[in-house]
Amino acid sequence: MSIETIYGNLQGLKPSQFKQLQKLYHQRISGDRISTVDLAERIANLSTELKQPLSVYLNRRGQVIRVGVGTPRQTQIPPLELPRYGELRLSGIRCLSTSLKPTPPSEASLTAMVRQRLDALVILTLTGQGIIRKGGGARGFVDKAYLCHLLPLKDTDNYWDVSHPQSLEDIVEQDFLDLVNNLEAEFSREFIAQEVSPQQERVLLVGLHTGDREEQKFQDNLQELALLVDSAGGKVLATIEQKRSHPHPQTLVGAGKVEEIALQVQTLGANLVVFDRDLSPAQVRNLELQLGVRVVDRTEVILDIFAQRAQSRAGKLQVELAQLEYMLPRLTGRGQAMSRLGGGIGTRGPGETKLETERRAIQKRITRLQQEVNQLQSHRSRLRQQRQAHEITSIAIVGYTNAGKSTLINTLTNADVYTADQLFATLDPTTRRLTITDPNTSDTTTLLMTDTVGFIHELPPPLVDSFRATLEEVTEADALLHVVDLSHPAWESHIESVKAILAQMPLAPSVELIALNKIDKAKSEHLTIAKEKYPQAVFISAQQRHGLTTLRDRLLQLVASN
Repeated sequence: MSIETIYGNLQGLKPSQFKQLQKLYHQRISGDRISTVDLAERIANLSTELKQPLSVYLNRRGQVIRVGVGTPRQTQIPPLELPRYGELRLSGIRCLSTSLKPTPPSEASLTAMVRQRLDALVILTLTGQGIIRKGGGARGFVDKAYLCHLLPLKDTDNYWDVSHPQSLEDIVEQDFLDLVNNLEAEFSREFIAQEVSPQQERVLLVGLHTGDREEQKFQDNLQELALLVDSAGGKVLATIEQKRSHPHPQTLVGAGKVEEIALQVQTLGANLVVFDRDLSPAQVRNLELQLGVRVVDRTEVILDIFAQRAQSRAGKLQVELAQLEYMLPRLTGRGQAMSRLGGGIGTRGPGETKLETERRAIQKRITRLQQEVNQLQSHRSRLRQQRQAHEITSIAIVGYTNAGKSTLINTLTNADVYTADQLFATLDPTTRRLTITDPNTSDTTTLLMTDTVGFIHELPPPLVDSFRATLEEVTEADALLHVVDLSHPAWESHIESVKAILAQMPLAPSVELIALNKIDKAKSEHLTIAKEKYPQAVFISAQQRHGLTTLRDRLLQLVASN
């Protein structure tokens, strides 16, 4: 913020008036006072002469840091220019603003106070407009003043507190630092009570409900997004929803909803906003400018989880490839339009921009990673050929994420695959031998069971492409064991999502056995529906080891019929 800059509506401003406004930057008051009578009267006089509201911002040292012609809403400091002290502190800035009408502070001005996390907002209502001062110019008098400040949310939905109308003398006599210290102590106590670890990101979820989505499916997706955030290590503080006929092209949600999100970001101390839909690069930039915190979409959350979970070299390769492919179109700038290496008018210049250099470096890295993934595919193909040479039947365990696939392979084969009640707890495929003895003939059959990466509704395309080496374990298998979490409220839509992804793999085996898992936690009505809808399915509890004998028998039948 330059000390020479006057913000807001400057149309029709005379040079002399402009200079008077600039002189306000030389004002300095005691840090423990909200204002002085002299400063308030100077602001009132200028506002009366301009016949417009005037907003003056001061820091805690009592220095004027911003002068604007207009209301606090019209002159507010952009979020990215505000100091970020975190959710325990206010911004360290107060605002003195005039009102030409004797009315209480408007909601727009109070909302601007919250968005900027101001120490305080003082609204000076003026009288005496049009009174000519000696030496020219109009003189305005401060009639009443309102002192406004933020409130910790606690059990109320009020964002702010507005005092009753006071005299200017009463306002300036108050101990400003005492007010600020007490407020920040309240914010600190509320923050500690929220029990959010300092290592966790404080997340605000945003869901957009359009006409092409059913209400239940929309709510299921939001709950799933909350679980994804939890798996990524974040803490969901609140969820905001909006119904629109179609997404807003610039911010996905409407302008009013962006304002609401900004208020919640400030009052809850969120440092990350997660949207339930994919955002375009322009939408991300627009939202971050207005909210002042990082904004990500569902795909980026999933990519972050994958980056945390990948353990093998193959998994790390594929995660990096997916992240780079996602990042490339989101580099800020105009892409090829910024190039100065072509021919013709307007294209000649000093050479590559930094943006071009970054794009070229990322593209080179993507090309190299794709080559390594291709080599990985070849290696796995050779391993599969060796297994096929021994005529060992392979079964790929597929299913929605957190359906219990890893728990099942651990239980069946005594493997030690990592398991947790999280989405995408394991990424790297694990293959183990399972020997089954036929109870009738005592013959033994050896199967290769492969635990694959979990599927999810609308699996991001970069992940499908990058994990093609892993997903080939599905396409090259002789049969599929489709594990379903029957205890999940949306278990039927999970089956549909997995089938939709498998349908995109033309080489996926058609032989499939559905294993409805977690029957010990499932509702009775879910069991009834499942038995009617999937009579050929096997009902198990991998954790409690229920139904595993039946599962082994059905696997033998599957192999025999294949």
